[in-house]
Amino acid sequence: MSIKKFPLEKKAPIVATIAALFLALIKFWAWIFSGSVALLASAIDSLLDTLISIFNYFAIKFSLNKADKEHNYWHWKMEAIAATMEGAIIILSGLYILYTSIKKIIFPEEIAYINWTIFVMLISIIVTFFLVYFLNYVYKKTNNLVIKADSLHYKIDLVTNIVIIIVLAILYFFPSLSFIDWVIGFIIWIYIIREAYKLVKQGVDLLLDKVLGEHKKVEDILENFLKISKAESFHWLKTRAWWSKDKFVEFHFVMNPETTILEAHNLWDKMEEEIKKLDKNSIWHIVWHIDPYDDSWINDCY
Repeated sequence: MSIKKFPLEKKAPIVATIAALFLALIKFWAWIFSGSVALLASAIDSLLDTLISIFNYFAIKFSLNKADKEHNYWHWKMEAIAATMEGAIIILSGLYILYTSIKKIIFPEEIAYINWTIFVMLISIIVTFFLVYFLNYVYKKTNNLVIKADSLHYKIDLVTNIVIIIVLAILYFFPSLSFIDWVIGFIIWIYIIREAYKLVKQGVDLLLDKVLGEHKKVEDILENFLKISKAESFHWLKTRAWWSKDKFVEFHFVMNPETTILEAHNLWDKMEEEIKKLDKNSIWHIVWHIDPYDDSWINDCY
């Protein structure tokens, strides 16, 4: 199979699946002996990571399909769907961690075999660190939303693992402080829910074509060009983004009927140049329509 048929985006979830499955197995093994809630939370999270990474592989594979007769604008939004679903799964895992922490409060248990548990978490931290580094590298190269979501997810895991090992170290030296286990489990739950909410919101915003952060600046640019041209007004300005790489702008510009094609063309070049200056690192897709009169009243949906 050639590299072209198996791009970097597809390799990332495969690597993530292998790493997550390995971590899930050793964490569950350590949890059986230790009984740590925080460790169980991390093990469940790693198991979900495995399933999510498998799903991400197929989501990326589908999103890379080119445009066809039924999908004229490629299949990129599958990335946003996958990211939204990933966030929802993370929220469910967070709720289970909350349930386990509450159960630990009601029925407290001693944590055993802390030495082995700390060893397992150290391995987890090392593996997760290199996985996050690799996913960040792939994201910078591809700007793929699914990879970004996966990277964010594993960053959460990295922070979680570091916190857990601190808890275990405290319990190793101060066994009487067993309540710290469920307290940290609760804190991890709050952190996971907060980050998952951001991820879901980001995916939903892309699916619903949320306006650009530069929308007002684009509007100001068009207002300025009204003053130096034969244009009378503009309407139906719409902006949206595909992640951070591709940005779309479209609008209607009301021009004096006597404006020549050359004058309109020169005006367009200048406006396009100014809009693209708002973010030189993005690919701008700017579409305008020239009107001889203001027809904004025709359709109120804009």
